[in-house]
Amino acid sequence: MLSFIKHSASRRTLIGAGLALALGTTGLAQAQTVLRVTTIPEEAATEQVRKFTPLASYLERQLGMKVEFNPVNDYPAAVEALVNKRVDLVWFGGFTHVQANRRSGGKIVPLAQREEDTRFQSVFIAKTDSGIKALADLKGKQVSFGSASSTSGHLMPRSFLLESGIEPERDFRRVAFSGAHDATIASVVSGRVDAAALDITVWRKFVQENKVDTRAVDVFYTTPPFFNYNWSVHADMPAELQQRIRNALLGLDPANPEHAEILRLNRATRYVPTQPENYKGLEAAARSAGLL
Repeated sequence: MLSFIKHSASRRTLIGAGLALALGTTGLAQAQTVLRVTTIPEEAATEQVRKFTPLASYLERQLGMKVEFNPVNDYPAAVEALVNKRVDLVWFGGFTHVQANRRSGGKIVPLAQREEDTRFQSVFIAKTDSGIKALADLKGKQVSFGSASSTSGHLMPRSFLLESGIEPERDFRRVAFSGAHDATIASVVSGRVDAAALDITVWRKFVQENKVDTRAVDVFYTTPPFFNYNWSVHADMPAELQQRIRNALLGLDPANPEHAEILRLNRATRYVPTQPENYKGLEAAARSAGLL
């Protein structure tokens, strides 16, 4: 049975969704009866619920526990929720994983990432009649990132801009932050900014679903690859439960129609193991960009 709840991370009511199923009664389930899950709000709350409801139902069956999915309203709230153990499992971007690990004194454990996250990319988009064809053309323009804590919507685009000799606060007429990748696309389509950077998988989804007209707005630059998103837990979670969650994620089989739909909704080919060392490059990039 699925049910929906509301949750507050800071005494304010946030749009939320809880997913509940009867739990098992053995060993570990007796110690923890509910798995509390959240994600960075890379898209609207309704889209998060649509994407993660089937995955939550799958985890409930695999773990024999309730799963409650509680969206938060910004990236820092997702970091604080896991650091303070208000949730058990979080879908982080690479940068928010780094931030949470630093805030917790190295107590955040990455369990799994999508195969796509081992070679992730960001894209820069602009109106096709804007005359913007390269990063250098952004000088003097209004440019939007996503959340300030986003890996693919801010950190890595900024890092590659700096490598190209472009400093946003010095070279752009205005630097904006949309807060989420879908809002980033809308800011270019509407003309509020001249160009923007975002997650390549969100861009591809919008194109595939005909939510953006590439005759009017399209990609003019794609970054080199980097490690990105993962599912993370706090190191205080029992090792057995950590392994069971990891196994459940790795067990999603694209040859199984139900699993294939879960993977499709999460823009994944499959989940693969990950490790803390994969995010050292992002931490170095954040330090170099002055974001840590």
